[in-house]
Amino acid sequence: MKRNTLNRLIFLLLSTLSAILFSTTVLAQTDININNANIIHFGSDVTVAPQQTVENALAIGGMVTIQEGARVTQTAIAVDGDVILEKGARVDGDVYTVGGKIITAQGATIGGASSTVFENGRWGMHGVRQRRFGNFIFRYLFNVAFHLLNILIGTIIGILILLWRRNFLPSLAATISQYPLQCGLWGLGGLFAVLLLVILLAVSLIGIPLLPLVALLVAITVLVGNLGVALWLGQRTLSATGRSPIQKFLIGMLILALIGLIPVLGGLVLSVVNILGFGAILAGLLGKRRSQVVQDEHP
Repeated sequence: MKRNTLNRLIFLLLSTLSAILFSTTVLAQTDININNANIIHFGSDVTVAPQQTVENALAIGGMVTIQEGARVTQTAIAVDGDVILEKGARVDGDVYTVGGKIITAQGATIGGASSTVFENGRWGMHGVRQRRFGNFIFRYLFNVAFHLLNILIGTIIGILILLWRRNFLPSLAATISQYPLQCGLWGLGGLFAVLLLVILLAVSLIGIPLLPLVALLVAITVLVGNLGVALWLGQRTLSATGRSPIQKFLIGMLILALIGLIPVLGGLVLSVVNILGFGAILAGLLGKRRSQVVQDEHP
């Protein structure tokens, strides 16, 4: 039984990593240009050339650069990147960044609102994407600090959940233990659904204000799902029934903290953890998978 579970987990890990690498490669090569007016890039930068006029400029996993004299008539959005307006550049509508900054040169104008979300941090695969090798050490140390802060906050939240709703996290852990492959598939499906939702919201004026709310909901869902994964890891590590759920949860969070310190590979593993936890939450919310709570204590 344990060997079958291990085999399923190994298969899930390999398939998830393959899907991430494949989707990243495909998306990085995917440029969408709607009527030469709406430019959407995945995994690469968007550049609006001098004197060029477009309606919307959206980069997911890249920067948006509006060069001198260029104009965006509606919105400019960068997810995990900066929006840069060079001298004389103009955005008639709104400018948003998620995980980046808004940089405006002298003479650049923004006609609408401007907002940043997670300006000083990277959410998702921490430590994987580096623009310049010279900044690697700085970004690595910053990502480590940000990761450890997330671990600390997650640990506090997890303990409070275990004290308040004793069966919630054990139920997630049991779902992951019994259906790891299904949770991974749910997580991957949810990830692509979120990307599709972001695109749909980004190209509509009504949906743009909802982007920060979507990012917040996804971040909360991933965080709670990761707490379930941490408890499951603790259960696998401390198989003795005499250990309390809180003790097992703390061990699991310690494991996640150590994994996050590994450059590149740690980010990939944490991405798998994110997908697994996200899928467990979706499976529980949608009622597709029901599992009995694994009892950690003697009856």
